[in-house]
Amino acid sequence: MKEKLRLAIQAALKQCYADDSLTSGKFPDEVQLEIPKNPEHGDFSTNLAMTLAKPERKAPRKIAEVLVAALQGNPLCEKIEIAGPGFINFCLAATCWYEVLDQIMEQGEKYGCSRIGAGTKIQVEFVSANPTGPLHIGHGRGAVVGDAVAAVLQAAGFEVQREYYINDAGNQIQTLGNSILLRLRELQGEVIEFPEDGYQAEYVAELAAKYRSEQGELLNASETEAIEICARFGVEEVLTWIEADLEDFGIHFDHWYSEKSLYDRGMVEQELAKLKVKGLSFENEDALWLRTTEFGDDKDRVLIKSDGSYTYFASDVAYHMEKFDRGFDRVIDVWGADHHGYIPRMKAMLAGLGHSPEDLEVLLIQMVNLLRDGKPYIMGKRSGNFITLKEVVSEVGRDACRFFFLMRRCDSQLDFDLELAKQQSSDNPVYYVQYAHARVCSINRNATEAGIKQPQSGEIDYSRLELTEELALVKQLARFPETVVSAALSYEPHRVVFYLQDLAAQFHSYYNRYRVLVDDPATSRARLYLVNSVRTVLANALHLLGLSAPERM
Repeated sequence: MKEKLRLAIQAALKQCYADDSLTSGKFPDEVQLEIPKNPEHGDFSTNLAMTLAKPERKAPRKIAEVLVAALQGNPLCEKIEIAGPGFINFCLAATCWYEVLDQIMEQGEKYGCSRIGAGTKIQVEFVSANPTGPLHIGHGRGAVVGDAVAAVLQAAGFEVQREYYINDAGNQIQTLGNSILLRLRELQGEVIEFPEDGYQAEYVAELAAKYRSEQGELLNASETEAIEICARFGVEEVLTWIEADLEDFGIHFDHWYSEKSLYDRGMVEQELAKLKVKGLSFENEDALWLRTTEFGDDKDRVLIKSDGSYTYFASDVAYHMEKFDRGFDRVIDVWGADHHGYIPRMKAMLAGLGHSPEDLEVLLIQMVNLLRDGKPYIMGKRSGNFITLKEVVSEVGRDACRFFFLMRRCDSQLDFDLELAKQQSSDNPVYYVQYAHARVCSINRNATEAGIKQPQSGEIDYSRLELTEELALVKQLARFPETVVSAALSYEPHRVVFYLQDLAAQFHSYYNRYRVLVDDPATSRARLYLVNSVRTVLANALHLLGLSAPERM
């Protein structure tokens, strides 16, 4: 509906230039339309008259009067008013709004989708947890945010790839291998002294026991070989846990990318050589540095240490260079908030290579405070000092877990109360939203029992939808496509969660005040058409976030 009004305004502006009531010929890049905070001010408002004041050399209200005159008689508008210094407020005709219901019924599960991002390839890399232990709830929040960002981008027409970067090279993998080896030696009867920096959680002993039962004892390998063997075994086993936990959580990746493969294929060396050719790296004190200060970083960064070993930054640089080599127009990384200091150097690297720093977007995931009845939840024992994602999903379910993780901006801390997430009441936000969908399904069953057929497009007498609440519901349904686009362009899937909560609240309020199936058949059909449009949009939004739309609760 907003787009229809925008086109009508643009046509009116063109008419004003044609008849010389306006003379600058200035066409704005986009006609800005906002929804007024006060519903009494109409459905939409534009500041177009004020943006044209300078080129037209007229007072904004004078320009507004000319535009309003050109729009008079347009069937889209029931009322047009000039407010304040030159805002134009539009109240659209109810008959225009009700056309939205036909669009919803005709488009079905495609309602809300668009082609805004057509032709743009985006990679979303998320989770990417070190394969040294089970996923914890922080990883879970990052998983849902990344998955939902990818989903809204796809719904907006972008070509999206979901990728998991396996950090299977470096010191943390060697530490895992050594930790498993020490526990294996314990099982073999040796007395060992376990280092403080080792992985001390119970799962390491479980890995050692599994290795022993499947592979036997390490007898002839050297210390270095034994650590490497245990490390590779541990990584493979932990990755199976991670994949299983993500599968149970409804997270699927298009590609799993191994950091180790970067080194095995010589990609780190190749990509760093490109930087040297471009003059972006330099040697100092026997180390290789990247000139990130020339592109906004606070200091230059080491790529290769003086002892010849690569830094973590080196593989990250090579990996991101290779992403763009694969043809992605934009890259989105979902990182923990403790990685915020990495962002300037990564953007500086891209700037040096001729990319816009905006081609890399980093979403930072803040901590999750897990509560039980408002009190901090005690840590899980098996994992050591953190709570696993599997524990939480097993207790509250996939839907509640995903919904709660998306209820706030990802860069805001989140309080997650386990008991609230399990409640079957209106206090539980995910239950409240899903119950709205189930309620419509219940109405449909009642209609079937009463012999009322589901109405089709073109069969509805919209004059029967005369209640203020009904028109408000239709207007809320009309906002769904725009909500999806705004969530995609801002990388903020929580906007869809907020939308769902608002729509569910409006529907429950309507349901509690009015019957859908009444004595008058025409009114019943019109209301049934309306609530099934609500059901379709609820289902589309829930599925977009990876949640189910239950028919019974």
